[in-house]
Amino acid sequence: MSNSQSVQALFEPFVTGKMTLSNRIVMAPMTRQFSPDGVPGSDVAAYYRRRAENGVGLIVTEGTVINHPDASNQGNVPHFYGEAALNGWANVVTEVHAAGGRIIPQIWHMGARGHVGDYSESEIAALVQGFAQAASEAKRLGFDGIELHGAHGYLIDQFFWEKTNTRTDSYGGDMVARTRFAVEVIEACRRAVGPEFPIVFRFSQWKASDYTAKLAETPELLKQFLAPLVDAGVDIFHCSTRRFWEPEFEGSDLNLAGWTKKLTGKPTITVGSVGLDEDFMTLFTEGKGANHSNIDGLIERLERQEFDLVAVGRALLVDPAWANKIREGRTAELVPFTSEAVKTLY
Repeated sequence: MSNSQSVQALFEPFVTGKMTLSNRIVMAPMTRQFSPDGVPGSDVAAYYRRRAENGVGLIVTEGTVINHPDASNQGNVPHFYGEAALNGWANVVTEVHAAGGRIIPQIWHMGARGHVGDYSESEIAALVQGFAQAASEAKRLGFDGIELHGAHGYLIDQFFWEKTNTRTDSYGGDMVARTRFAVEVIEACRRAVGPEFPIVFRFSQWKASDYTAKLAETPELLKQFLAPLVDAGVDIFHCSTRRFWEPEFEGSDLNLAGWTKKLTGKPTITVGSVGLDEDFMTLFTEGKGANHSNIDGLIERLERQEFDLVAVGRALLVDPAWANKIREGRTAELVPFTSEAVKTLY
């Protein structure tokens, strides 16, 4: 596949509901911790604007926490409540839109400090309302949608897993029963924003402590798990994997985003080591690469509509111009990711 053919698929417009994107590249949410007292400043706005100016189709912000005492256990993580923080986010939206970009906040709760079984039903109702309030504020501020963080062992995900949800009431039980909290969050957000405002839901099988973990061991179980989330109002699924090229289940080369789209009919975002290092990016010019981690494979999957959007994380963190460089074939100018990049906000 030629470089021009490769690039073309990534830069086709994408339309779903009320959301129109200029291309298929999504900036993945990445925790940055550059918001003192939870307030994103002008430096945060400039950081996101830089990506919009350089051709990213959709920006998903870093995780931004709801108004709840347990919501954050890290310093300088942005809030999505309170006048100062919301004014900061309003400025982010203004800057990104001025550059022609689209942006959605990732709404986040980092998880129960003890156990989800410790929450009373009234506390759960308050948590649900916290998510809904954040969704309402996102719409008021002019964001283009929201993403709910239901992955990686954080609060919504804690309810999904039998190891972390041993409740014996209606919020616990089998895999489908354990989706109830997420369903209530999605439904409350949908009521808060109306029928047309896009709701993206991020979920994962893997955990930071177990990369081989599977919430759903088979496609049939995955379909059972996803169905209540679809019914509750999810528009797009953001399917978190470590490596986009790895099959999710035996007997098929579909990844998690591929299976999710096949089972739900909803658009999906794939993610996982896209453009992660300099060697990977030589694939654009030389067609080399180990295993299945090559850009041709990504493009072929995109062209056959296995998934709809491609999230790029660390490659975009270190290089704001990544998307434009790829589009224009300037691969020699790509900035390789190093751990030093996370220490600055550029």
